[in-house]
Amino acid sequence: MTAGAVEPDEDVPAPPARPTVRVGAPTERRNPLSVDLDLMSTRDVLTVINEADRRVPAAVAAVLDEIATTVDLAVAALRGGHRVHYFGAGTSGRLGVLDAAELAPTFNSPRHWFCSHLAGGPDAMWRAVEDAEDDERGGAVEAAGCVRAGDLVVGLAASGRTPYVLGALASARAKGASTVLLCANPEAEAARSVDVFIGVDTGPEVVTGSTRMKAGTAQKLVLNTFSTAVMVRLGRVYSNLMIDMVATNAKLRGRMISILVEATGCSEQVCQQALSAADGDLKTALVSLVSGAEVDAARAALARSADQVRGALALLAS
Repeated sequence: MTAGAVEPDEDVPAPPARPTVRVGAPTERRNPLSVDLDLMSTRDVLTVINEADRRVPAAVAAVLDEIATTVDLAVAALRGGHRVHYFGAGTSGRLGVLDAAELAPTFNSPRHWFCSHLAGGPDAMWRAVEDAEDDERGGAVEAAGCVRAGDLVVGLAASGRTPYVLGALASARAKGASTVLLCANPEAEAARSVDVFIGVDTGPEVVTGSTRMKAGTAQKLVLNTFSTAVMVRLGRVYSNLMIDMVATNAKLRGRMISILVEATGCSEQVCQQALSAADGDLKTALVSLVSGAEVDAARAALARSADQVRGALALLAS
């Protein structure tokens, strides 16, 4: 033995071996079109990735019926005073956090409407948290602590088998919540354990197993489609205009004027005056301009119609 070296203590047990799982999902298979990826020119690498990405919108189009069902469940839950939860790990979980975070500034939705839960907690947004996605009990405990009967819980897992996500879904279902699994594995066994299964067939990744690529793009598209449709159904869009946006900077304050001009056909000066009279409330100004009613009447009509522009206009027209 080398001088100064410490002889190992034979009484100290070796650390237990960490569990290993080999996943057979399509997202883990090799893509035959990219086997020479590391030998290609930069332009050819980009071409292969771009051509693979073209498959994603078509794959999402194939599950629009399932997404529509999920939208209807979410609308019913939110109208009933309940919440929508996203549970995910890794890229999938981060996309859930992103989608939930963007709804309040875009649609002025109450922050408690959409709740995102990420395996490993907030730190996992920026770095991988060891073994967090394998913690099935952790997912179950987290869901048990926040999910209530009547809520909608959407599990996000590229492979469709992430233990943290499946634990949360099982716990949520036991609490009386509706459950949805969104993944990039149409063959996922968990499909039989949820109310709605959205299995987007994106196939093998260009870089084998890197589900931040096509699988992640598909999840981003589905979440955008889902949450935007929910906001439309809840009356937070008039025509195709964002009428519940929060103007937090100069660009967005200018957008409010542009929205009023587009929606009413009035001049920019008239729209600015209406917005000022409505104390900066875009919906009130819009209803006032379209109906010709005074600001106070427009505000009262919105209050009587659950803050729905179409409903307020119908009330004033009658």
